[in-house]
Amino acid sequence: MDADALAEDVTGAPPIGVAIVDDHPVVIDGVRAWLAAEPRLRVLATGDDPDMVLRAAPEAEVVLLDLRLHGRMVLDKLAELSAAGRRVVVYSEHTDPDTMLAALDAGAVAFLAKHEGREHCLATVLAAADDRPYVPPALAGAMVGDPRPDRPSLSDKEREALLLWFQSMSKASVARRMRISEHTVKQYVDRARIKYTRAGRPAATKAALLARAIEDGLVRPEEIGIYRSQAATDRPTP
Repeated sequence: MDADALAEDVTGAPPIGVAIVDDHPVVIDGVRAWLAAEPRLRVLATGDDPDMVLRAAPEAEVVLLDLRLHGRMVLDKLAELSAAGRRVVVYSEHTDPDTMLAALDAGAVAFLAKHEGREHCLATVLAAADDRPYVPPALAGAMVGDPRPDRPSLSDKEREALLLWFQSMSKASVARRMRISEHTVKQYVDRARIKYTRAGRPAATKAALLARAIEDGLVRPEEIGIYRSQAATDRPTP
C-alpha cells in the first residue's frame, strides 16, 4: 500500500483508538512513534499485561498484541480477547506458518511480522479498525501454496461473494454489485464456512476464512484491495 492509499478517505472522524501490548519497551516506543504520525490513529494505552492495558483503555478499537509475553505464547489470551469482541492484530517475530495460522484461527483479525515495518503496521491497524482484511507479505507467504486433500469446493458465486467481501465491501454492497439480495450474500458466506467446517478446517472469523481461501488458491493475496477505494464508502459488516 502506497502513501496515497494510506492518506485517502480522511473524513475528520474521531481517531481510532489503539492499545499496544508488548513486553519490550523499545518496541512499544517505536510502534507508538509510527502510529503517532498517522492522524487517523491514537495510542490510548501501552504495557506488557493485556488485562491492565485494556482496563486503562477499554474503548480501544484495535489491540496490537505481541504473541509472546514474558516467555510464554499467549494464544489463549488472544482467543479470550477475540471472543470478547476485540479486534486483535498480532504483532510478533514468530512467523512460522503454523503459528501465524493458529493466531488467525484463535480470532486475530490480522498477523503482522515485526520485521515488516511502518508502512505495513499502519496499513494493518487501519484495515483492522475497518474490519477490512490486509495481507502483509509474511502472512501471504504463510497462506499460499498449501494444496491439501481437505480443500472444499466452492461455487463460482460463493467465491465471488467471498472475494468482494474480503475486498472490504459490506454484505449490502456485495449484494448490489452482484445484483442479488443481502440474504443471498450471507448464505454464500455461511455456506463456505460450513464447507470448511465439514472439511475439519473451521473458519469462524473473517480473517480465518480469508486465510483458508488463500491457502487453497481460491483467492490470491493481490486480489484483496482491488475495490478498496470504492468499498471505502461502505462500512463493512462481519
